[in-house]
Formats: sequence, structure tokens, C-alpha cells
Amino acid sequence: MVRETSGGTLNYQAQAPTRAQADKVVDARLAAPMTADANDFLWAWGSSAEYDAAPDLGKIEATLLAINAADDERNPPETGVMERALKQVKNGKLFLIPASEQTSGHGTTGNAKFYARPLQELLQTAPQRAM
Repeated sequence: MVRETSGGTLNYQAQAPTRAQADKVVDARLAAPMTADANDFLWAWGSSAEYDAAPDLGKIEATLLAINAADDERNPPETGVMERALKQVKNGKLFLIPASEQTSGHGTTGNAKFYARPLQELLQTAPQRAM
């Protein structure tokens, strides 16, 4: 039910600009077969409930590129959480994908077309370390 364009999946508002269309999208998603294991979902969500990476962020020595989308509803950039955390990472920087008709909130980071260029630049410029 998600419409595709040459650029990727359209955002939710573009997919279903009216209540009736939104209801159809929701109904289609609810009717779709679930092929994943429910226990996997429970484990994934439960494992992140009390996880806090903050105490060890200063130990990261590798070059780090954190990627987020400006329209991410789960990790909204307006909170400043990522910027504060990255201050602890010596070689860390944030790439914020601008919101557009082509982005889709939290799901945007699942599409590398939005960050392929900055990732390529990072890989070409990051210092190499022997194992």
C-alpha cells in the first residue's frame, strides 16, 4: 500500500492526505500477514528499555557518523539528545537528513540514498587502524 516514486517511499502525509485514505493504509497494514516472530519484537523493545550508552561514549575512538532524520518521530532532533551525546565522542559528528516529501520519519534512516554521500566521505577520510 506504500506508494513508491523514483526517489523512494513517500512520507505518510503524501501517502494518505485524507482520513479515509489514512484509514485504508492502516487497515491494509493490519491485514498484512506478520512473518516476524513476536518474541523477537518483545526482546528488541525490552532490551532497549533500560539501556544507556552515555557512560561509555567517551571511550569511542573510532570515527563515528551518527545519522538521524529531521522528521524522526521516535528520536526527534529537537530534544538535543544526539548533540549532547556526540560531545562525548572524540571523533563523532551528526548527519541530519533534512525532512522532505521523500523522507518518512524514523524509517528514513533505513534508506541509504539519504546519507550515501556523507558516509562515503567519512569512509574515505577516516584514519585507518591496523587490527
